[in-house]
Amino acid sequence: MNINDKSVLEMLNNLIAINRLNKTQILQMVNLVSISNDINDLEDNCKWENSKSFHQNI
Repeated sequence: MNINDKSVLEMLNNLIAINRLNKTQILQMVNLVSISNDINDLEDNCKWENSKSFHQNI
């Protein structure tokens, strides 16, 4: 997805507001947008990154 696309930015803003994301989660999501094909892919990538970072902190 293209982060410079207005519809993508609106979608990200909605996700941030609905999920009440913190700064770290927002930055992570913005970094994953470019490698994601769509919203479902972005959500899967975010979940995978969260689980990966959780296991690294144990």
